[in-house]
Amino acid sequence: MRPEAAALLWDIDSATERVGAFISGLSLSEYIEDALVRSAVERQLEIAGEALKRLRDLDPEMAAGIPDSSRIIGMRNILAHGYAVVDDGVVWTAATRHAPRLRAEVARLLG
Repeated sequence: MRPEAAALLWDIDSATERVGAFISGLSLSEYIEDALVRSAVERQLEIAGEALKRLRDLDPEMAAGIPDSSRIIGMRNILAHGYAVVDDGVVWTAATRHAPRLRAEVARLLG
């Protein structure tokens, strides 16, 4: 594995770890009520999506092996550019369901 690819995977791992820490113990309603946590989670998901986008540019085969990579990158694009239409429920689902799966996949790739 190229060092650049490993660094991007570490970025994804760190971002998804932070997402988990930020929402730990929160319900969806508590998440929605806390603008600071919402902003933090959105930023970390954006970082994970950007790192995955860069990984796709660097090593398309590796990125293609990550389930839902196109959807993750798409969410990054919405968070970065379509901020006015961000759906808190969709972000919550990404944070609680998809980010842990992504982190597990990244851990597998990092070995």
